[in-house]
Amino acid sequence: MTGDELHQLLLTKWGRSFDVQLRKVQGKIFFQVMWKYLEQASFPMTEAEYLEHLEDVTTYLNAWGCTDRVEQYIDQTSDRPRLGKAVSMPIDLGDRTSEWILE
Repeated sequence: MTGDELHQLLLTKWGRSFDVQLRKVQGKIFFQVMWKYLEQASFPMTEAEYLEHLEDVTTYLNAWGCTDRVEQYIDQTSDRPRLGKAVSMPIDLGDRTSEWILE
């Protein structure tokens, strides 16, 4: 998956260029679709910065081998990002968790 493909997936699902984040919470990693989006006047990134950010996120998703699960989750979820509530998907790295999470 590339950043452009992730961008298209978000646009197809929700019609907006939502921000995405990888978050570590209580020793687990989550892929989150945030409520802010590129088309908002208050969005903190330019389009070029946003696309670069998506490319960075997909680099991790590809390394973890979970792009298919992320695509499937986005396709199937009925949740929608809204103010103060991200669409959140846990990423199970199995035995490899310790390779990616430093305490």
